[in-house]
Amino acid sequence: MEPKQIKEGYLVKKGTVLNSWKVVWVMLSEDGMEFFKRKTDNAPKGMIPLKGAVLTSPCQDFSKRTFVFKLRTAKNQDHYFQASHLEERESWVKDIKRVITCLQGDRKFTRKSTRRSIRLPDTINLSELYILMRDQEDGVKELKLEKEKRVYNHCFTGGTVVDWLISKDKARNRPEALMLATGLLNEGFLQPAGDLSKEASEGGAESAVLDDPNALYYFADSGFFCEGYSSDEDVILKEEFRGNIIKQGCLLKQGHRRKNWNVRKFILRDDPAYIHYYDPTKGDENPLGSIHLRGSVITAVEFVPEAKRYDVDGNLFEIITSDDTHYFLQATTPEERKEWIKAIHTVSKTGK
Repeated sequence: MEPKQIKEGYLVKKGTVLNSWKVVWVMLSEDGMEFFKRKTDNAPKGMIPLKGAVLTSPCQDFSKRTFVFKLRTAKNQDHYFQASHLEERESWVKDIKRVITCLQGDRKFTRKSTRRSIRLPDTINLSELYILMRDQEDGVKELKLEKEKRVYNHCFTGGTVVDWLISKDKARNRPEALMLATGLLNEGFLQPAGDLSKEASEGGAESAVLDDPNALYYFADSGFFCEGYSSDEDVILKEEFRGNIIKQGCLLKQGHRRKNWNVRKFILRDDPAYIHYYDPTKGDENPLGSIHLRGSVITAVEFVPEAKRYDVDGNLFEIITSDDTHYFLQATTPEERKEWIKAIHTVSKTGK
């Protein structure tokens, strides 16, 4: 009997020979993970057996990469994967851990909530705490702060996190609040911004978060970016990134010149209305390009003119901008296509 397929999608994988990072299509089943060079390939590029495997998440072996997790097989072979955003990594980690647990107990896979590895009281749910912290009205306020001739956007201090946790009765005192904040940092919900906070997070101290007005942090899924003092033109360009993130994830995109298709990470922001796309294999935060969505038309399509390199079929949609530029994209499922079209359509009507 064929193993039951549990989950599939795009992830970035570190090569075992050349150490380069490349996008792969991953399929998780009841006994292992198969990864393919392209979604349309019939034969996998490799297979990772999960019986006896150990999963580490978050994996902080790579300072310039976020949302990484590591799989070590029973034969001590390490495989590194990177998700495009926090929720995606948590979803993969949760299902992979469950598969490993079921294999150890010779049981069938069933989805079930599991406790994360961080050592905190059972009453603490870091995911729920993170959602509360992100609340626009009652959460931790994101600010524009200047430190050492650099401007940090959408960030806050370690002291602000500690004050918020105490004020909301999530911690009784500052040491307890620092323990919670460190848990959020270790799980990837918070990220260090600036040299001081980065040194603390990598230093191995009991508290990786500093209760210090000069230690800056940001939410993993925020619109954070850092800039030096710059010209007026640069400031105008940075305005594209100031909107709230509405949706993000990997899609196939057709290139404008060569008409070939590549997996890109997309981040949709609401005001101003922009969608930026990135090379998901790179560790930096510089986009390959952006699409101004104000006044755009977004529709589902059944085929793409001049499609080359390899065929794309199904789950296609098109963005036509106000200056009549056409972008063709492909989602992985009909549901995902519907979600992207709805989100982009809303932003195009409401954002600037």
